Amino acid sequence: MTVIRERTPHYDGLAEWYDQHNAETAAAGHGPLLELLGPGRGLCLDLGCGTGQNLAALRASGRTVVGLDYSADQLRLARRRTAPGEGLVRSDAAALPFRDGVFDAVATLWLSTDVDEFAAVVREAARVLRPGGALIHYGVHPCFNGPHTEVADDGSRVIHPTYRAAGWARREPWWREPGVRSRLGVRHLPLAELLNAFAEAGLAITRALEPRTEPVPWVLALRGEKV
Repeated sequence: MTVIRERTPHYDGLAEWYDQHNAETAAAGHGPLLELLGPGRGLCLDLGCGTGQNLAALRASGRTVVGLDYSADQLRLARRRTAPGEGLVRSDAAALPFRDGVFDAVATLWLSTDVDEFAAVVREAARVLRPGGALIHYGVHPCFNGPHTEVADDGSRVIHPTYRAAGWARREPWWREPGVRSRLGVRHLPLAELLNAFAEAGLAITRALEPRTEPVPWVLALRGEKV
C-alpha cells in the first residue's frame, strides 16, 4: 500500500509480515475485482501494489500491469510476482510520474485507509486514465469497517460516534491485535468523502459491490469511469 507525503514509508520493514498477513484477504478480493474490472487490453495501474498480491488477478483481465508503491521494501517482494513486460515504480500516489491518459484501468486496493488525501490520489488516477477508462476501488466499507467499528465476539459490530471524524485516527481500545491498523494506524474516510472523491475527479460510478458473505458488509467496491 502507498502512504503519501511521508519521509519513511509506513510499510518499510514489514514486507514479509504483511505479505503473509494479507494473503487471504487479497485472494478473497480477486473475484469481485475481476467482476468490476472486466476483460480488456492496454495498461492497468495497480496503485499501491504493496507486495504484488493482486498483480496476477489484474493480469488475468488481459491487461499489462504496472505496479506502483511508495515502499521500496514492499516493491522488493512485488518483483517476484511481475511478468515479462511489466514494471514496478516507486512513487507518491498523489503525484504520479505518468503522462495524461496512458492507462486503460487503475486499481486502488485497500488504499483509502493508508493515504493522507484519498481525493488527491483519485484525481491523479483520473488524470492518467484514458477517456472511458475505469478506476476500480476495493477497500474497507466506510460505514461498517474502520476505526469507529468495534467487532464483538459473536461477529456483531458496534459503531462508535467517531464515524464522522475524518482523518488519521487515534488508537482506540477496541482495535484488535495484531493487525495492520494497530501497527500502522488508519486514515478514516467517511462514505460521503469517498463518493465525492470520484465525483470531483470526473469519474461516474457505474457499479458498486459489497462483496464477501458477512451479514453486515465489510468491504465496499466501486467502478468509476472517466467521463
